[in-house]
Amino acid sequence: MNQIDVILGLQWGDEGKGKIVDYLANSYDIVARFQGGPNAGHTLKFGGNKYVLHTVPSGIFRENLINLIGNGVVLDPVVFQRELRSLEQSQVNFRHRLMVARKAHLILPTHRWLDAASEAHKGKAKIGSTLKGIGPTYMDKTGRNGLRVGDVELPTFRDQYEALKAKHIELLRIYPEVSFDLAGEEKIWFESLDTLRTLPFVDGEYFINEALASGKSILAEGAQGSMLDIDFGTYPFVTSSNTITAGVCTGLGVAPQRVGRVIGITKAYCTRVGGGPFPTELDNETGEKLRTEGQEFGSTTGRPRRCGWIDLPQLRYTIMLNGVTELCMTKIDVLNIFAEIGAATRYRYGGGEHSNLPFDLCHTDVEPVFKYFKGWNASLDGITSFDALPREARAFLEDMEMQLGVPFRMISTGPEREKLIVR
Repeated sequence: MNQIDVILGLQWGDEGKGKIVDYLANSYDIVARFQGGPNAGHTLKFGGNKYVLHTVPSGIFRENLINLIGNGVVLDPVVFQRELRSLEQSQVNFRHRLMVARKAHLILPTHRWLDAASEAHKGKAKIGSTLKGIGPTYMDKTGRNGLRVGDVELPTFRDQYEALKAKHIELLRIYPEVSFDLAGEEKIWFESLDTLRTLPFVDGEYFINEALASGKSILAEGAQGSMLDIDFGTYPFVTSSNTITAGVCTGLGVAPQRVGRVIGITKAYCTRVGGGPFPTELDNETGEKLRTEGQEFGSTTGRPRRCGWIDLPQLRYTIMLNGVTELCMTKIDVLNIFAEIGAATRYRYGGGEHSNLPFDLCHTDVEPVFKYFKGWNASLDGITSFDALPREARAFLEDMEMQLGVPFRMISTGPEREKLIVR
């Protein structure tokens, strides 16, 4: 039986997974999203156009490729409908190539209302939620109250909906009031369900295992980054799902021994959106330069991202958690203008130097130990092989490989589809 390959982010999200999935997709029959919701923003650039996907897997632009939204995903039918309309405008034929797992959970309008009220209530202790209703939806999933995609096929669906809505309205009483037009949002939500119903619903776990048994090749696509994992991320500044390789098993219904290649993506530097610890953050001119050069603004929220040098203790941690077999570095071109480039090699905390992350990064005073590399001060445009890279860029990458113990198989030199070095 075939194995399922995995692609995921090794930092705090925004590593450029969409472009790499789009590139790799041609070698696969199926691309499957395994977790997260419309808080994801996977940006792809080709043919002079820019596309941002929130729920739809990044394999959708490859003709004949099947795309599956797995049971680990939470789906907002309104956001989803907007995405599908944008695909239609781009003349992407997706109708028979986009499957939705019946066990994926639905984001209700009241989930978004709860998200906004809860975040407003936290005041300064905000976790930086995207306010898409993701957290409350996963809370209902684990609280065994959730509504699933397959429920829309049942005659009892409206009753289930009303019961969950009533529970949410009861809950909202504990929070400060935030303005929310429930009647208007509900009208749009129920209309968007009609669009959802036009797609094929599948029992995702059977669909994916039967595909593997029949020799189909599958790429599992993650959203967010490993440092936002609910169990192993910088808790509580995390997302509500398992963003690591383990999430593939629960988010698609495949056994651990079915996992094959694990492709981990890291930027050539580090970014983070919203609150939470960020040991290598550069809250200075250099950080601002990284942000401007890398156009570091959230593809879902538009928020400016916090920027800093690459963090090797953090990467070693996520490589270990994910069982990464090969690495991909994105945005190395952003470093073209820097005379000197930093990389954190160890952390100082608790009176010593460590290569491990402390139990709680939020409450441990961590000082990164930096190593500096000479910049290459040259454009990487048109470079298609590793050997053609400037000597300093090769030295930087080779040092990273040595310290991380995993090879870089791909190096992205720009956002466009063709700007990729494959080794």
